[in-house]
Amino acid sequence: MIERSGAAWMQRPEFVEAYRGSAVLITGGAGFIGSHLALALARLGARVRVLDDLSGGFEANLDEARAAAEAAGAGRGGVELARASVLDGPALREAVKGCRYVYHQAAMVSVPQSVEQPERCMQLNVGGTERVLEEAKAAGVRRVMFAASAAAYGNHPSLPSREEHLPDCWSPYAASKVAGELLLRTFSRCYGLGTVALRYFNIFGPRQDPNSPYAAVITAFARALIAGRQPRIMGDGEQTRDFTYIDNVVYANLLAGASPRELTGDVVNIGTGSRIRLLDVLSHMGRVLGVDATPAFAEPRPGDVRHSTADIARARELLGYEPVVDFGEGIARTLAWAKDAWKA
Repeated sequence: MIERSGAAWMQRPEFVEAYRGSAVLITGGAGFIGSHLALALARLGARVRVLDDLSGGFEANLDEARAAAEAAGAGRGGVELARASVLDGPALREAVKGCRYVYHQAAMVSVPQSVEQPERCMQLNVGGTERVLEEAKAAGVRRVMFAASAAAYGNHPSLPSREEHLPDCWSPYAASKVAGELLLRTFSRCYGLGTVALRYFNIFGPRQDPNSPYAAVITAFARALIAGRQPRIMGDGEQTRDFTYIDNVVYANLLAGASPRELTGDVVNIGTGSRIRLLDVLSHMGRVLGVDATPAFAEPRPGDVRHSTADIARARELLGYEPVVDFGEGIARTLAWAKDAWKA
């Protein structure tokens, strides 16, 4: 278990003021990012509701959040789980009732899966987002934070990626996330709903599922190295990514919810502002673990982009965001968790 309750970034007075006692809905809250959000919000004294059909998440991911709620005096019932999809209208309506904030994380998150199942991707990611916004509007929610994606930039030739760059979608997943951003802006303009889209750049950390066929690359590397297997790189390994530790995206979400600014569909990059080659990521992980990290190579995955880096100037200006955990520390924490979680 990675203990972070004493992190300075979690103790900001504006977070306590915004979240203590507030009802908060996290769609997809039993997943990787959602469960970390649930933990942080429970520690801040929020009443956390999770809507998740557990198709990609696990109820056990909420164990730390429930323990934190109990320690904060809210009891384990301070983190409630409704096992349902965002496409389930009655369940969504009940979950959002009385909430001040909504963190919309639920989605089909795999680029290859979206290529294989484009219709399902659009149903979940576009239709699901519209339903979340509709119910949030009806319930009088103050603000909706949306998990957007750096996939929107595709292979745009200019790096680092800036929010004013035109989208360059190479997968149904990317297109669905851009459509979600437009829906947020529309609901802000038409109905006055507070919304903000946070474009995540390659988030990694504890609790990413290593067993999924679409596992994120750092998790897949960690699983192979810890098991003594040869890791596999899809492509030549020269691809670069702005790998961003989970605490950074949680911090950005808390800032977005608590911000006193009027947010009306603003699109904001959340990354570190630097990039690293996959070959260098793997080499670093091998050194940390003290194992051979020589990879095998396979064909690139359909829909993948070549290079990705965030310009985080807007996040600094609009939200006061700065990364709170760097790549090296994030890798160390992730591998420490993985060795403990997968030792069986």
